[in-house]
Amino acid sequence: MKLYSYTEEPELSHNRRCFEEDFHTQGSSSGLSTPGLGARAGPPGKHQAGGRVPFPVPDRRWLELDRAQQKAYVMHLLDGLEVVNRDKRLRVARAILYLAQGVFGDCDNEGDVLHWSRHNCFLLYQLGTFSAFLELLNMEIENSQACSSALRKPAISLADSTELRVLLSVMYLMVENIRVEQETDPPEWKTCRETFRMELSFPVHTEEPFALLLFTMVTKFCSGHAPHFPMKKVLLLLWKVLLFTLGGFEALQAMKVRRREELGLPPLPEDSIQVVRGMRAASPPTYAIELVEQQQQQQKPRGHRSRRPLMKQDSLDMYNERDPFKNDEGGVDEEENDDVDSGIEGELDLMERDTIIPAMPAQRLPIERVSFPKGLPWAPKVRQKDIEHFLEASRNKFIGFTLGQDTETLIGLPRPIHESVKTLKQHKYISISDVQIKNEEELEKCPMSLGEEEVQETPCEVLYRAMLYNLPQYMIALLKILLAAAPTSKAKTDSINILADVLPEEMPITVLQSMKLGIDVNRHKEIIVKSISALLLLLLKHFKLNHIYQFEYVSQHLVFANCIPLILKFFNQNIMSYITAKNSISVLDYPHCTVCDLPELTAESLEAGDNNQFCWRNLFSCINLLRILNKLTKWKHSRTMMLVVFKSAPILKRALKVKQAMMQLYVLKLLKIQTKYLGRQWRKSNMKTMSAIYQKVRHRMNDDWAYGNDIDARPWDFQAEECTLRANIEAFNSRRYDKPQDSEFAPVDNCLQSVLGQRLELPHDFHYSYELWLEREVFSQPIRWEELLHCQ
Repeated sequence: MKLYSYTEEPELSHNRRCFEEDFHTQGSSSGLSTPGLGARAGPPGKHQAGGRVPFPVPDRRWLELDRAQQKAYVMHLLDGLEVVNRDKRLRVARAILYLAQGVFGDCDNEGDVLHWSRHNCFLLYQLGTFSAFLELLNMEIENSQACSSALRKPAISLADSTELRVLLSVMYLMVENIRVEQETDPPEWKTCRETFRMELSFPVHTEEPFALLLFTMVTKFCSGHAPHFPMKKVLLLLWKVLLFTLGGFEALQAMKVRRREELGLPPLPEDSIQVVRGMRAASPPTYAIELVEQQQQQQKPRGHRSRRPLMKQDSLDMYNERDPFKNDEGGVDEEENDDVDSGIEGELDLMERDTIIPAMPAQRLPIERVSFPKGLPWAPKVRQKDIEHFLEASRNKFIGFTLGQDTETLIGLPRPIHESVKTLKQHKYISISDVQIKNEEELEKCPMSLGEEEVQETPCEVLYRAMLYNLPQYMIALLKILLAAAPTSKAKTDSINILADVLPEEMPITVLQSMKLGIDVNRHKEIIVKSISALLLLLLKHFKLNHIYQFEYVSQHLVFANCIPLILKFFNQNIMSYITAKNSISVLDYPHCTVCDLPELTAESLEAGDNNQFCWRNLFSCINLLRILNKLTKWKHSRTMMLVVFKSAPILKRALKVKQAMMQLYVLKLLKIQTKYLGRQWRKSNMKTMSAIYQKVRHRMNDDWAYGNDIDARPWDFQAEECTLRANIEAFNSRRYDKPQDSEFAPVDNCLQSVLGQRLELPHDFHYSYELWLEREVFSQPIRWEELLHCQ
C-alpha cells in the first residue's frame, strides 16, 4: 500500500504490540467493564451510561469476539485517547491504527487482512473514532512546541512526525475503506458511507470542510513553519477525501449528463471514458536516426525496386488490421510510389496508405455523400463562435457587410454556403460552460431585476467558498511540492524538504540499506507526484462543472504559478525510463509484509526489481499532468503560445514513445493546438504525428489547425485576453461571494438618531487610546458645515 514507506515497516509490529498489550491487560483485569452499547456512540468523553459488557478474556483473539465485545473494547480505547500523558495517548492511537490495519497478527493471508481492515474501519467510524482523531489532529497541527523543535533540528527524520503519521494513517484507512463500495456491503454500511460523505463535505465538527484543514497543512508546511509535517500522507488523504466527497471521473460524467438534462441541452454525443478505453495505441513517430537510415536506403540505384521498410515491424501493430476508412476503388497502388526522394516522403506514403481521410479525390464525391468516416472515435463539434466567424467571413466576401451575431439570415449567400451552415449547425455543441457564461453576463447587466442567484449547496460549492480567499496560496504550495518531487529537479539548499517522513533517524551504513533507502525515496516522490496530479485534475474538472469561472480562477492561478513550464520540465526527461521505473520492493508492500515470511533481501534482488513491465503509478501521474496541461491551454491562445515559447513540441513528441492510448491522446491534443504556430517545415517533417492527430483527436469542422494560413492576419493581444478573463472572474467572485458588496443596493439610513444609536463592535483595547482617537479623528478634523447643510 502506498500509504506506508519501507522505513515505517518496524512500526507495524510496534502497533501490534501496543494493541496486544492493552487488549490482554484489560481482558485479564478482574471486575473491569466498559460503557455498554445501549449508549449512543459518540466522541470520547461523551459516552452515555448504559449496560455493561465485559472485556474479552486474554486467550481469545479479536476475530473471535462478537460485535458487542468489539464495540466495548473500541469504546475503551476511545476513552484512552483523552489521557493527558502524551506517550499513553500515542500508544492508544497505535492500538486503534492496528485495528484499522486489519489485525494482521490474527490473519493468515492478505485477503483476510483487507477484509478485517474494512470491517474494523466501519466499526471505528460508527463509534465516533474519526471525530476523536480530528480533534487530536487539530491539537498536533497547533502544537507549537513540536514545530519549534523541528525548526531547530539540522535534519528532520521519521521521529519528528510520529504522532501525525499515526493519526493521518488511521484517518486515511477509514476514508479509503468506507469510500470504496462493494456489492456485499450490508445496508448499515451504505448508510454509514453517505453519513461519512456528508460529514466530510459539509462543516459538522468545525467551521470548514475537512479538506480545507489538509490544504492548510500543505501551506503551513511550504511556508517553513512546520517542516515535520508528513506531506505524503497529507496529500494522499487530501486526494482520497476529494475523491470521496466530490466523486470520481465516472460519477462526474453522470453528473454532467444530469446537469445537461436540467439545462435542457442535448445529450452528449458519446461517453468520453468509454471512447478512450476503446482506443488503441499508435506506433511512435520516426526520429532522426531512423530518418538517416531511410535516406541511406534511398541512395541505392533507382533500378533497385525492392520496397524498403519504413520502420521496425513491431512498431506497426497499429496498421496490421485493414483500414476501415480506406476506399478500395480510390486506393493508391503501392508499386507506383516506390521511388521516393526522402524518408519524409516515405512517411507521407505510409500516411496515404493508412490515412483516415478517403483516398478518392474530393471533387468526385457528390455533395450529399460528403461526410466524416464512421470509424472516427469522436463526433465532430462546432461552437456557436465558429458559425458566427464563418458567416462573418462569407458575408464580407460575397456581400461586403456583416450582420453581427445573426446566424439565421443567409440572403445573398451562395448555395454551397447554405449547405455549409446547415452542416455546421447539425454538429453544433453547446457546453454547460457556455450557458453559465451567458447567465453570468445577464446577472452582471441586470442585478436588480434578476434578483439574487440561487446557488445549489453542493460539496463542490462549499469547498470552493471555503478555499476562495487562500486559493492562490494553496495552488502555489502544491506546485512547490510537485517541483521538489519531480525527477528532473535539482537538489537545492533552499528548497523544501519533502523527505522528512521517509528518512530514518539513523542513516544507512551498508550498501544494502542505502539501496533500500534510495528505492524508498524515489517511491516516496512518485507517490507525491501521483497524489498532487490526481487532486489537481479532480479540482479542475469538478469546478468546471460547478461553474466555469471557478475553474478559470483555479486555472489562472496555476498559470501564474508557472504550472505550464513545470509540467513541461517534468516531461523533459527520459519518459520511458520514468514509466518503466521499478522503485518498489513488492515483498515489503503492505499487507504482504505482515502475513508472509520475508525473503532475505540482496543487492541483486533490489536491482532486479519487480517483474512489472510498467510502473502504473508513474503512467497515471503522466496522464494526469497531460490532462491538466490540456485544461489550462484549451481555447487560450496566450497559454498555447507559452507551449510554443517553451519549445514543448519535441518534449511532447518524445512522450509519444509510450505506447499507451490515453497518454498518446492527450499528447496529440497538445500538439494539435500549437501545430499552426510551429511552421510548415515542422508539419512537413512530422507527417506521421499529423496523421495520428487526424486519427485520434476530435475534429473541429472549420479549424485550420493543420495549415495555419491565417495566423499573420489575426494577431491576438494575449495580455488583453488574460486581463479580460481575470476581470470576469473577479466580477463573478465579488457578486456571488463578497456579501458586503450588496450594501451598494441597500437603502441608506439618513436618520441621525438611528445612525448614532447603532452599537459598534470596538476592539477590546479601544478605551486605552480613546482620547488619542478623539484628538486625531474628531478635534483635529475641520467640520465642513456647508456640506452638512447641503446634505440636509
